[in-house]
Amino acid sequence: MNSLFVYLEIENGTVEDVSFELLTKGRELANRLNCLLEAVAIGSQLDKIEKHVSFYGVDILHIFDDVRLSPYTTLPYTSILIKLFLEEKPQIFLIGATNIGRDLAPRVSSALFSGLTADCTSLEIGDHKEKKTNKIYTNLLYQIRPAFGGNIIATIVNPDNRPQMATVREGVMKKMIYDIDYKCKIISHEITKYVLASDFAVKIIDRRLESSMVNIKNSSIIIAGGYGVGSREAFGLLYNLADIIGGAVGASRSAIDAGFSELDRQIGQTGLTVRPKLYIACGISGQIQHVAGMRDSSIVVSINSDPVAPINDIADYVIIGNVETVIPKIIKYYKNNSK
Repeated sequence: MNSLFVYLEIENGTVEDVSFELLTKGRELANRLNCLLEAVAIGSQLDKIEKHVSFYGVDILHIFDDVRLSPYTTLPYTSILIKLFLEEKPQIFLIGATNIGRDLAPRVSSALFSGLTADCTSLEIGDHKEKKTNKIYTNLLYQIRPAFGGNIIATIVNPDNRPQMATVREGVMKKMIYDIDYKCKIISHEITKYVLASDFAVKIIDRRLESSMVNIKNSSIIIAGGYGVGSREAFGLLYNLADIIGGAVGASRSAIDAGFSELDRQIGQTGLTVRPKLYIACGISGQIQHVAGMRDSSIVVSINSDPVAPINDIADYVIIGNVETVIPKIIKYYKNNSK
């Protein structure tokens, strides 16, 4: 029975969170399909990778370890996955929708004629009936993602070609340990059998990564502002509230486009996906593109002057009023009652 494969994105010897999220979802789908969950690690000095991924339910870990494979370069990584998949013939392959994933996945898909669905927000297993022929396909991967600018949610299937490939953005899936004592089989591959010498023609001489100065992804409280906040100066109220209650400031795409906040604070379909305990939406209309990035928040509070704004439909609490009026009152109340 063909396996489900997950690509492990590794940076400086550390597996990225998106890979753990895909392993969690991959284990769930593999159980549904009664197949093995296999992971692929490519890079250098990977001897400790097993300890990081085994308890996510990985059955087989494929390791390609060579000093020339770090950092990531397109040609050798592409060659490895193509040849590995021709040997193993997986039925499903999942990879993060990161800069590397967006470079690597289409090349592998094109070479294997497999098809690829990008930026999925959900993955499920189900059946599909071809209306023209009445043929029924069982146990297909439902690749679910927003389409037409986020106005609809599309479910995409690939009945015939394999592997069924999908990229998933970080934060969309939850990561969860499957079994702390789970043991996986390790297969260390000979690099020369998969990569031609010419694939190493490009060598990275110097590589510099600029880390984001903002990290709201793991904040338990997020105060997010939209276009309705009104200005970059008015966003200062959100920062004041965040400082007082120990939260972080996020923004909708419309607020980013208007220059009210920085790009790395964007929450939504084309930004970050967050799951805080408390999400305070200030002046956010609540279009589906934004909701896709915060819908799993535990408690949602909407502050909006529009009583029929879509965000109010998903909010647990709604405050009708202008942000510049409501936020100062919240700050004053909190200060007076938190001593």
